[in-house]
Amino acid sequence: MVFDPQARDFQHNPYPVYDELRSTTPVFFWEPWKIWFFTRYDDVNTLLRDRRLGRTMDHILPPEQRYVPPPDIEPFTRLSSHSMFDKEPPEHTRLRGLVHKVFTPRRVESLREQITAITNKLLDAVVDKGEIEILEDFAVPLPVNVISELLGVPDADRHLLRPWSNNIVVMYELGHTPEQERLAVQSAVDFADYLRNLAAERRANPKDDLITALVQVEEAGERLTMDELISTCVLLLNAGHEATVNVIGNGLWALLRNPDQLRRLAAEPSLIPTAVEELMRFDTPLQLFRRWVLEDFEYKGQHFKQGDELGLMFGAANRDPARFPDPNTLDITRQDNPHISFGGGVHYCLGAPLARLELQMAYQTLLKRLPNMRLAGDAPTFKDAYVIRGLHELRLKFDH
Repeated sequence: MVFDPQARDFQHNPYPVYDELRSTTPVFFWEPWKIWFFTRYDDVNTLLRDRRLGRTMDHILPPEQRYVPPPDIEPFTRLSSHSMFDKEPPEHTRLRGLVHKVFTPRRVESLREQITAITNKLLDAVVDKGEIEILEDFAVPLPVNVISELLGVPDADRHLLRPWSNNIVVMYELGHTPEQERLAVQSAVDFADYLRNLAAERRANPKDDLITALVQVEEAGERLTMDELISTCVLLLNAGHEATVNVIGNGLWALLRNPDQLRRLAAEPSLIPTAVEELMRFDTPLQLFRRWVLEDFEYKGQHFKQGDELGLMFGAANRDPARFPDPNTLDITRQDNPHISFGGGVHYCLGAPLARLELQMAYQTLLKRLPNMRLAGDAPTFKDAYVIRGLHELRLKFDH
């Protein structure tokens, strides 16, 4: 088996391995992590919507059979245990309904002016230099500032959010070190304490921001608990931050390797919406989504037992030639593009409309203000990670 998610060659470019797996071993059991992996679009898309699978098993197991985390990582597991990301109906339905009531399309659209100001301010700082490190100078601070605007985090505190997010999301990788675990737990404690204090302040002094709305929201007598409010805010930052950063970094690197596509996009800004969808498909920022089997079932001749873990390989599915013609070619005009980078089913990404708005405006501003972008120095490398796929850095030169 050529699949080794911890191999550097694979992390740098998993797509040739995916091509081989889809054609020869579309479903396989990976012994080191006891996970059944699925590589084909039809299977991944179908299983995302199968209610015999779930992000957790706690709602179907008696208390004595539920996973009890070690005390030293309890602060981290508390975040996930109260998050809709790791809940199933009916709790997931209740949480998502409450958040949907205040995290509306109108609220997202109201951020357009702020996103424009943020993108331009970030580029103002580099435009006279003729050079930019895309991640540090632009892609990383953009979503942190947008989520901060959305939630109502004061300017003076925004520098705290990125380190907390970076430390926490490492725990979703397939394997992490004791030091990474310690940092994730400490960040979970610090982030939760900060949000608890901010929510208390907003309860006393309401403002026009999402934290205030989450404190006040009520539906049919239901409200968010403090743990649920904290977990929702952490989820919005972590999911929105990581995906947006990596679609900008991975996407620009893909465009630089396909200069005809970059030139066309710069000449035809009307293509930016389809280009953003194609960049999410072409080099997927979230490569894997895991689900637990909630009840025994058969799928395409294979028997799965309650408690089995399935790995749905988004990166492989998004390059499946059975669904996407010429999938290894970047085509910014691709119209029929039902990529699954935002997931599917009840766990479809809550922040997808905000991510799309941010990404479209990010590319629009970059292409307008940094003409003739080109690589400065050596080709970039990808981080030592599999689940969340992103570059270490991306240094570019441009005319000014």
